[in-house]
Amino acid sequence: MVGKIVIERLEFQGRCGVTREERHRPQPLALDLELDCDMSSAAASEKLADTVDYAKVLERVEALGHTEDCALLERLAERILAVLFEEFPIERVRLWLRKLAPPVAQTTASVGLRIDRIRPAYLIGSQPLTPSRFLLQNIHRVPKGRVLDVACGKGRHALYLANLGFDVEAIDRDAEAVFDLASTAKQRNLPNLTVQTVDLERATDDRPEFPANRYDAIVVCFYLHRPLFSWLVDALKPNGVLLYETFTIDNYRRHRHPRRWEFCLAHNELLRLTSALQVLSYDEGEHATNSGVDTVFTAQLLARKAALPEPDREPA
Repeated sequence: MVGKIVIERLEFQGRCGVTREERHRPQPLALDLELDCDMSSAAASEKLADTVDYAKVLERVEALGHTEDCALLERLAERILAVLFEEFPIERVRLWLRKLAPPVAQTTASVGLRIDRIRPAYLIGSQPLTPSRFLLQNIHRVPKGRVLDVACGKGRHALYLANLGFDVEAIDRDAEAVFDLASTAKQRNLPNLTVQTVDLERATDDRPEFPANRYDAIVVCFYLHRPLFSWLVDALKPNGVLLYETFTIDNYRRHRHPRRWEFCLAHNELLRLTSALQVLSYDEGEHATNSGVDTVFTAQLLARKAALPEPDREPA
């Protein structure tokens, strides 16, 4: 059973304009969406995970409004379409995006564009790779620039960040996953996403994959190798941000996952491992997953490296 999910007049703030002055301040935008999707599974199960969660769609569009800086509405519309097809089981999108206060002399209610797009062929049959809720909730706090995705796996975070315009480097020890991610980045025309196969747990005193002061942000989700933390801190630029989430020991006790308790953080351990950074937010406990149904016990940290000290001024 194919049906439509209709979202009427989502209003959000975005930076979109030909001139730098127009992009300097967010302006009101509006979006209407018609999303074609298969509703048969949800009709039978009554589970949110079996359909398109429109609350997540709204959340993602608003996140794009926070992070995108586009000269043209066409660019923002393409970013929205890419995210919708990549992260949700949608077969067709009809989109109406418009400025509610366009910078023109004439009085007009709005100026915008309409697009009708079917799911790209290279995504047919693929499963959406939804970023973690923690990253989605904090994307507006991730500095624009170069981001390292550590233990990237299939690339759900790397692809998401690259689609938002970040320069992303993704590393993982799984050569097959890295190869598939490189192929996907090429198919999706994402030259700002580069990948590398790296054994993150090898015994070594040299870590060329973590150059000092290189990254504006580092993302690590559901991976833990304690010897890496000093390298992660060193690889951040001054004012760079670390976004880290993984399982705590409570998840092992409740769900016996991961398979070994050593792969879980002790209580407050993440704070100790990152004590050199300034904590922007920290939460440890039971958290919803991006399926919106299950919960897991994790520690979630957003922390910033200190800025370089200002040079001493000579007395006048």
